[in-house]
Amino acid sequence: MEYTNSAPARQPKRRLLIDMRGIRKSFYIGKPNELEILHGIDLKVWEGEFVAIVGESGSGKSTLMNIIGVLDKPTSGSYTLNGVDIHAAPDNELAAIRNRQIGFVFQTYNLIARQTALKNVELPMLYAGVPGAERTRRATEWLRRVGMGERMRHQPNELSGGQKQRVAIARAMVNDPAIILADEPTGALDSQTSRVVMDLFHEMNEKYHKTVVLITHNQNLAEECQRVLTLLDGRIVAERKGSGRRGIL
Repeated sequence: MEYTNSAPARQPKRRLLIDMRGIRKSFYIGKPNELEILHGIDLKVWEGEFVAIVGESGSGKSTLMNIIGVLDKPTSGSYTLNGVDIHAAPDNELAAIRNRQIGFVFQTYNLIARQTALKNVELPMLYAGVPGAERTRRATEWLRRVGMGERMRHQPNELSGGQKQRVAIARAMVNDPAIILADEPTGALDSQTSRVVMDLFHEMNEKYHKTVVLITHNQNLAEECQRVLTLLDGRIVAERKGSGRRGIL
């Protein structure tokens, strides 16, 4: 049976945030050295969804994540992000699009080593031109929301892995992005700490109504999402409903 990326019945009432059609990505362009990693990806994600893209190493997850996150452009196909045609957007606007539309959470946290948690969370707002007092207010608020209010003056080397990831989630949320894009966010954490981090993603989705796209190889994490897409050899080969409930990691 041919895979089609269809939406649940309720979703047409929602705003379509990610609309990918026929996405292909090749490296070493120019035959005979062309290597195609993504082979015609069709992907739709609606406002308020919690979606997992699951696949093993080498399936194309990182390449797809880079395109979803506007860190790279596809070789061919179309990608509309919250109404913006990414292919048509000038390169000098892509950074602003990333900063406004997407909050990133990475496996390796990507915190600046010599800056406090507070300053790390303020950084996206600095790039967005938010005034200093407002940056501090919003960063403080979000650090408190993720349980890091007592640690906001600490630098990353003074924090545990789970605490660093909480800071990263706060940083992802401060610019009120349309989408939270999480790349293996529990990959460096033990099961207990992973549970805390996944609970925060559920809270971002349920309480703050954020669309969350989780890139993972972990089937248990994927099962907690509302919709699970399986990536294999650069193709989305299956889609199923997840439980949408918090499980045991």
